[in-house]
Amino acid sequence: MLLSVGGLLLLSACSSVSLVQEPERPVVAQTQEQEVQEVAPVAAAEPASAPAAPAYQNTTVAQLQQLIQARGVQELRTAYNGRFGASLLFSAETMTYYVALFQQREFWRVFKTTDESLAERMYTQYRQDTVDFAAADLERIKLQAEVANAEKKLNESADQLTVLQNDLALQRQQEALAIAQREESRREAQALAEQEREAREQLRELQRQIKELEQQRAGMLQRQKGR
Repeated sequence: MLLSVGGLLLLSACSSVSLVQEPERPVVAQTQEQEVQEVAPVAAAEPASAPAAPAYQNTTVAQLQQLIQARGVQELRTAYNGRFGASLLFSAETMTYYVALFQQREFWRVFKTTDESLAERMYTQYRQDTVDFAAADLERIKLQAEVANAEKKLNESADQLTVLQNDLALQRQQEALAIAQREESRREAQALAEQEREAREQLRELQRQIKELEQQRAGMLQRQKGR
């Protein structure tokens, strides 16, 4: 879509112009590398009777693409926010400024002017647009990290809970075993005490019988002597 701004053209459109995937590399340099490889062979093979180019190619985006391919612009500055970026480019031959707003690898808007101060203002606006557009995306990234961290802590807590539950179950099992062993030992002790009591009674009975027999034998010996 073309809009008139102070007698200049402002384009807001999507395009297939490729941009950098890695923020640290210049927009112009990378776009040139890709377009030199992809566009030149197509142009050479195009027949003379080829149909007219689509209308979207006759745009400020297409002009900037051609200038980038021909190394006709210099990148003055670029700002990145998440998947969005804004660039200020300058054509020394025509003394024209191009302000581009892009998302990932594609130009989104391009503003063209020969007014340096206006170009600077538009770049500032586009740079702020990247902040606004990227806000939700950056929030999503942070929330994803927070969710992942919460899930990690949840898993760690679940593991800790499982360990504590297993410890408690083992403790209860060992306690029940100890109680059972103690009860069994108590019963065995009672049985042994009963056996010991019976044995003492039997011993006393035997000792009484022995004593009686000894007394009887002693009495018989005395009677034998008295005869």
